[in-house]
Amino acid sequence: MDWHSWHDAYDSPDSHLGRRLSLVQQRIRLALDTAPPGPLTAVSLCAGQGRDLIGVLSGHPRRDDVRARLVELDERNVAAARRTADAAGLKQVEVVAGDAASTDQYAGMVPADLVLVCGTLGNVSDADVERILDYCTRLCRTGGTLVWTRNRRSPDLVPQVCAWLEQRGFERLWVADPSLTQAVGAHRFTGEPRPLVPGQRMFDFVGYDVLRRS
Repeated sequence: MDWHSWHDAYDSPDSHLGRRLSLVQQRIRLALDTAPPGPLTAVSLCAGQGRDLIGVLSGHPRRDDVRARLVELDERNVAAARRTADAAGLKQVEVVAGDAASTDQYAGMVPADLVLVCGTLGNVSDADVERILDYCTRLCRTGGTLVWTRNRRSPDLVPQVCAWLEQRGFERLWVADPSLTQAVGAHRFTGEPRPLVPGQRMFDFVGYDVLRRS
């Protein structure tokens, strides 16, 4: 899979990815609008070109309150995200070239006020979906917002994603209409964050194309 050219679909607002991006940005914007005053932190796993968070921060009144770390493995996507952040003057947005599955990538940034797991849950095994959501109890601050996405390809795992989150102290804020092929959800963490242990892997990125064939 060419994960750089994959992003081209975002340029069409009517595409599945274009619609998903719009919904994700709406939830990010709302999370920032309702967050308490003062400094905020955000992390994004498998951030791609960062169009979701950077696209919101560039024009948001609280842009200077947010310190963010975007983690992405594809160097071309990293370069694109850095260019966009620099062009928007977002000096507190750090784009890291590295393995988003490693807990080491988030040292000093978590628990965060905003955690983005967008474009990840559909590219890992079901067991790793649950494992990532379990790690979100270490990534997310009490009262923080988790924004996530997952395709609704049969069998639809979205209801189970919600159940796993709610079993772990996440309160459902909103989930996109089931008629959409790309689900977007937002949950607020009501529990106490557990320590994030260094040197651990949170998931193995397989790719939806490989998962579909298997």
